[in-house]
Amino acid sequence: MSTKTIAEMKAAHRLLATHHYERSPVDKGYTGKTLYVNVGTRTIEERPVTDDMKAKFTGGRGFGLWLLWHAVKDSTRWDSEENEVVISPGPLSGITQYPGSGKSLVVSISPTTDQVIDSNVGGYFGPYLKFSGFDGIELQGKADQDVIIVIDGQTGLVTLESAPLEPADTHRLADVLTHMYAADEKDLRNVSVVSAGSGADHALVGCLNFSLWDVRRKGVRIKQAGRGGTGTVLRNKRIKALVVRSPQVHGDDNHPVDLEQIQNTGRTLHREIFQNDASMERMRMRGTPHLVEVMNAFDLLPVNNFQYGNHPDAKKISSDVWVKWFHQGIPDGCWYGCTLACAKTVEEFELSTGPYKGERVRVDGPEYETAAGVGSNCGIFDPRAILELNFYCDTYGIDTISWGTLTAFVMECYERGIITTEQTGGLKLAFGNADAALELLHQVSRGEGFGRIAGMGVHKMKEYFVEHYGADAAFLDDIGMENKGLEYSQYVSKESLAQQGGFALTNKGPQHDEAWLIFMDMVNKQIPSFDDKAEALYYFPLWRTWFGLNGLCKLPWNDIEPIDNKKKHPPKEAAKVPEHVDNYVRLFNSMTGRTITKEEVILQSKRAYDFQRVFNIRLGKGLRRFDAQPYRAAGPVTVEEYESRAERYDTQLRDEVGIAPEGMSTADKITALRTYREGRYEKLMDAVYERRGWTRNAVPKLETLQMLGIDYPEVVEVVKRHL
Repeated sequence: MSTKTIAEMKAAHRLLATHHYERSPVDKGYTGKTLYVNVGTRTIEERPVTDDMKAKFTGGRGFGLWLLWHAVKDSTRWDSEENEVVISPGPLSGITQYPGSGKSLVVSISPTTDQVIDSNVGGYFGPYLKFSGFDGIELQGKADQDVIIVIDGQTGLVTLESAPLEPADTHRLADVLTHMYAADEKDLRNVSVVSAGSGADHALVGCLNFSLWDVRRKGVRIKQAGRGGTGTVLRNKRIKALVVRSPQVHGDDNHPVDLEQIQNTGRTLHREIFQNDASMERMRMRGTPHLVEVMNAFDLLPVNNFQYGNHPDAKKISSDVWVKWFHQGIPDGCWYGCTLACAKTVEEFELSTGPYKGERVRVDGPEYETAAGVGSNCGIFDPRAILELNFYCDTYGIDTISWGTLTAFVMECYERGIITTEQTGGLKLAFGNADAALELLHQVSRGEGFGRIAGMGVHKMKEYFVEHYGADAAFLDDIGMENKGLEYSQYVSKESLAQQGGFALTNKGPQHDEAWLIFMDMVNKQIPSFDDKAEALYYFPLWRTWFGLNGLCKLPWNDIEPIDNKKKHPPKEAAKVPEHVDNYVRLFNSMTGRTITKEEVILQSKRAYDFQRVFNIRLGKGLRRFDAQPYRAAGPVTVEEYESRAERYDTQLRDEVGIAPEGMSTADKITALRTYREGRYEKLMDAVYERRGWTRNAVPKLETLQMLGIDYPEVVEVVKRHL
């Protein structure tokens, strides 16, 4: 462990490249330029943001897709030099008057999916990048040594520097670099750092940590761009960190067309949050872990690798438990002005394992996805173990969602004898063994043992287990909870056909931020027909995509709502929270001076969404066969799963399939139910593709591209190969 001082670390830096620039003031949400850095050639350039980029791709995820498209080749893979990590905040990012407006989007070719990944992240880096003069940053090439990139928006200077002595892990690195580049204590809040960690050096599921300086806690906090291995890509380029030093933030830094309208719209939502949160999701006190008890009650909480949906010990990791751990009484937003304040922390947590054993640290979380992923899905119901896993995943730069799901897969393989202690190096990776789960994680950070294999992710582990251990490929495909190479986020989708589509009929893989339809479908029965489900799987992924185009968090949209929302609107309309949709239309128009409607919001998203589908096809993915789901996402794979819900499944066989279950073996029942459910999923795919204006092979039709105005010659060329 390094004992070097910050001054000694800074003195060891070598300046590799510099670029002086004139900071462009933000106008109507945009600076009009992006920053390009190639760490291999040591090139730093400013590049223009065209009117076509703004009109067709809006910002955020859209800008990331457009820039990456022009940077790579059809043959580019995640570790190719030309692959990029692109970070873009979007035109509404950095608003201080409306909750949830500090997000940015990370786009890259993923190590786990081998296609385009996008990840929405909080923290201060995205807004600070914009206020320092750039609508996005492209990172390309591979350095020959560990480097950092520093964007000083106060002086108009970008530097590429060697960084040989700084610690790798985020909780130390972000603190070191924040202090290193801040002019004084007051300036600490103007610095944000993007980093990964030692785990991302050795695993494909590495995440990026975006920091913020919490002036009340007087320390660094972090938020994650978690999905798809973007941290692994960063470390493969030998980029240790990005640092931005922003001018001081003011409420009008985006220079909107109508600041008063933005302020008025924000006041309305602030009032709703203060008045309604305590009777709704209680995010201000409990954050997202309140979902643990909700999901458990509805048989939706993943337990033991998604085999089951509830567990009597779930109460041990419910929000009633977490609220006692969370540091209360200090605002918890991950951007200025967010009164929803769901970004909870546990302070002074003493670590009991690993390289930092005995240290008292801040744990950012757990979020619901982490509590369910490294917790119940692994059969672990010990809050201390979950917090320790949460902390080490973060500081090592490992996605907690993927890590939870892949560990659960390993544990089931261990319990079924597919792997043994001979393969795991002595680790008894049974469900509930928190000590073994932690040691597996530490092995990843050290690049040792079975941790190196686990860090490949579920998809590549399946291939490895078949090749090296003689495992049954079909069974692993059934129980390995991944789609397109991305591990499932933490909801059991067996009883919601629409949610199965919401996970698997995606561009990036099964991530809950695209379409969360379980309650509309399974609980409230609001979308019974295939056409109803297809319409929901058209609207909601596009609506949620819009947040990622603009630099917004989705939680203020529907985790708080007007008190009369459900009384005022029919059920399917109420799910859209129409007043909040109107809010976002007002925000966009007031920022940019455009006059879009709520219908145009969907078209803005569809341009980016369909472009991303074509991008995936260009990379050799993106077709119908890649939308296949593991059967466990749809129904019971094993006898134990079926018999745990035997009455439910027998009733479905009788009433829905038309088969009398009496006298049938459980294995025969599983087969009959599977045939029925797989057939329904195929029908759903057909209905969704038709509604999206795609072919039955999941390819956007030429007339769809023309309608959207993205029928660029190079896009049409890709599509024509599959028509």
